[in-house]
Amino acid sequence: MTLTYHAFADLETDTPAIDVGAPVVTRRRRTVRVPRPVRRLTGPALLLGVWALLSGTGEVSKDVLPAPWAVWSAGWHLIQDGELWHNLSASLVRVGVGLLFGIVIGTVLAIIAGSVQLGEDLIDWTVQLFKSVPHVALVPLLIMWFGIGQEPRIILIATGVAIAVYVNTYSAIRNVDRDLVEAAKSFGATRWTLVSQVVLPGSLPGFLVGLRFALASAWLSLVFAETINTNRGLGYLMSQAETLLQTDVMMFTIVTYAVIGLLSYSVVKVLEHRLLRWRTGYEGS
Repeated sequence: MTLTYHAFADLETDTPAIDVGAPVVTRRRRTVRVPRPVRRLTGPALLLGVWALLSGTGEVSKDVLPAPWAVWSAGWHLIQDGELWHNLSASLVRVGVGLLFGIVIGTVLAIIAGSVQLGEDLIDWTVQLFKSVPHVALVPLLIMWFGIGQEPRIILIATGVAIAVYVNTYSAIRNVDRDLVEAAKSFGATRWTLVSQVVLPGSLPGFLVGLRFALASAWLSLVFAETINTNRGLGYLMSQAETLLQTDVMMFTIVTYAVIGLLSYSVVKVLEHRLLRWRTGYEGS
């Protein structure tokens, strides 16, 4: 039966009566959702727009900050001549080898220091000592010890990577839930089983955070390594452009560094998405 308030409405107020039994129609507001990759590109696009505006209006001299189209033109010449790939390939090899050695060394040291108290006593303070010293300050010593070949550059990159991986992975190992460790021990887990099945999976988020910092440290170390006694690499290309006052080439090299860094960050994000599906964290609202 439908209930109405017509009588009360007529006696007390001039407000139209409400039929309680009538269906309520709600209108849904249509919202246009912009794809997330497009939203992520909004910031760089705005930065590029401000850059083009300042250059196009002449507010900034082209000798100080060349226009984006001038930078692209200089970069296109480097691509056509093959000079960009000639230098980029050398930098990628150095970073790749340094990353490989640094990740392995940093991870092994973190596992030993985080799992064994004696390992912590022997390793942790030593690594913290190296962490306090800017590793780029080692460049002159490395050149004196190993000459001007590839070894100093790779060692410099590996040192920065190892420290970043160690610090974050060691901290993550020490933050693994103690109850999980005790439960594994109660079931008779060996030390290897404990490390491989409990400690390493639990410290994986910290390791991936360390990997982010390691990638940034690798490219930063490369810039310093390639500006001293080298004839190939992005750092060498920038050093030559500085000598010849080629601001457009310098800007193109910086943009190349930025793009490679963004691609490296994207690779780590993909790894996090695939390896940490089990983790449900806050992703913003």
